[in-house]
Amino acid sequence: MIEGLREQLGLLPDALAGHLVVTAIPLLVGVSLSVPLGLVAVRRPRLRTIALGLAGVIQTVPGLALLALMVPVLSALGDLLAPLGVHVPALGVLPVGIALTLYAVLPVLRNTITGVQGMDPALVEAGLALGMTPGQVLRHVELPLAAPVVLAGVRTAAVWVVGMGTLATPVGATSLGNYIFAGLQTRNPLAVLVGCLGAAGLALVVDGALAVVEHAVARRRPRLAAGALATLGALVLLGTAGRWRPATGEPRVVVGGKPFTEQYVLTRLLERHLHDAGFAVDRRDELGSTVLLDGLIAGQIDAGVDYSGTLWAHHLGREGSSDGERVRSEVCAWLAEHDGVRCVGPLGFENAYALAARREVAEAHGWRTLADLRSASDLRIGADVEFFQRPEWLAVRDGYGLADAAQVTFDSTFLYDAVARGDVDVITAYTSDGRVAAYDLVTLEDPLGALPPYDALLLVSDRAPAGVEEALRPLVDAIDVDAMRAANRAVDVDGRTPADAARQLP
Repeated sequence: MIEGLREQLGLLPDALAGHLVVTAIPLLVGVSLSVPLGLVAVRRPRLRTIALGLAGVIQTVPGLALLALMVPVLSALGDLLAPLGVHVPALGVLPVGIALTLYAVLPVLRNTITGVQGMDPALVEAGLALGMTPGQVLRHVELPLAAPVVLAGVRTAAVWVVGMGTLATPVGATSLGNYIFAGLQTRNPLAVLVGCLGAAGLALVVDGALAVVEHAVARRRPRLAAGALATLGALVLLGTAGRWRPATGEPRVVVGGKPFTEQYVLTRLLERHLHDAGFAVDRRDELGSTVLLDGLIAGQIDAGVDYSGTLWAHHLGREGSSDGERVRSEVCAWLAEHDGVRCVGPLGFENAYALAARREVAEAHGWRTLADLRSASDLRIGADVEFFQRPEWLAVRDGYGLADAAQVTFDSTFLYDAVARGDVDVITAYTSDGRVAAYDLVTLEDPLGALPPYDALLLVSDRAPAGVEEALRPLVDAIDVDAMRAANRAVDVDGRTPADAARQLP
């Protein structure tokens, strides 16, 4: 326990620094935009209605969805500006910054308008009677008196932005969310706890500093307000100082991965091989399913592992095929021709989707293939949060007549527990997952070939530094499914770290 806590705390400075970067900048930009907009809109009813309406609509969009939408939008913008020599990063701080800035607008904008509108009209009339212009009344009377209300909105925005910053992880920005996403996937409650407490503690510190500013402004104590703001600025500068690394002679390579155990293990395996070849490596774990490929195409991820069936169904829009060689060949040809991504080769194992049930349940109902599920009454199928939206599920559902089955979604971490407890009858399992054997599950055959093959493919961007492909080529056909299952089980069942498990692999 103590050793695990020490390890988690050792990662905290980088995660905290990253969190400060992705939250401080959007908050400053959001306040800088919202206060002037509020002051302009307060006397223009139509503009006020439009501005508050748009800001309110943005708040209804789930944070993770808004962040994910930023990636393809910025990728498209980058493609448009590339001929002009302008580089637009589609991953990392920029998409997070835009999304969090949009989230920061509403509370500051609303409080700015409310604070000015709530002013005693007699004060405004007195200012005008003294010969002030409307602009002078706004600057010298309305805004100073409305400042505490505006600052209350800033405090609300700050807490929102710090909390939302934990969602930066899936689009490649380091934050305290790294703890939460990785901890959930690897069944490490200590990591989740550190991430949650870190985010909560940071929110309390920021809110406390801004509360002092609010109090100082209300009491006309500018020195106290300046001191609180200076302390907050020093915290940001101190926390982010470690983010700026001095330039070295080593070429930097970015390795990307998806948010589940196998990918955590594989990113560390790729990292080890690249380190051995003399590269400095940055790791972007927990990328969304499509974000990894978007990053490779944009050249912001240099190397990663994806699966032929995922690319076949999602990227090429093809239906299931049992011909693994054909799927792999066509996927790799498409990526090279259209997207500037090279297939170095298969790693040697397949991590396919399969529907699985507890052995005693399967034997009691006589389930051997997916076709046998058609006759089951009140069938409950559990899957990860994206499976029921994937083309593969549509092929399974329509091919085997499972439209009436109840669909229950879980984070992939909890799927195996759900079927073990009997919360669902069948789950989507992964054929290279060590928990299939650990939970004594039976995978059901797919006689129609509705689920395509899922060979693990080693991918490298055309924009990767020279030598990356050569450094990773020894991994081609070097990992069989038993070795991968053992590595996955070491994390999911035995509680070892992904780095430890990766040392079991070549």
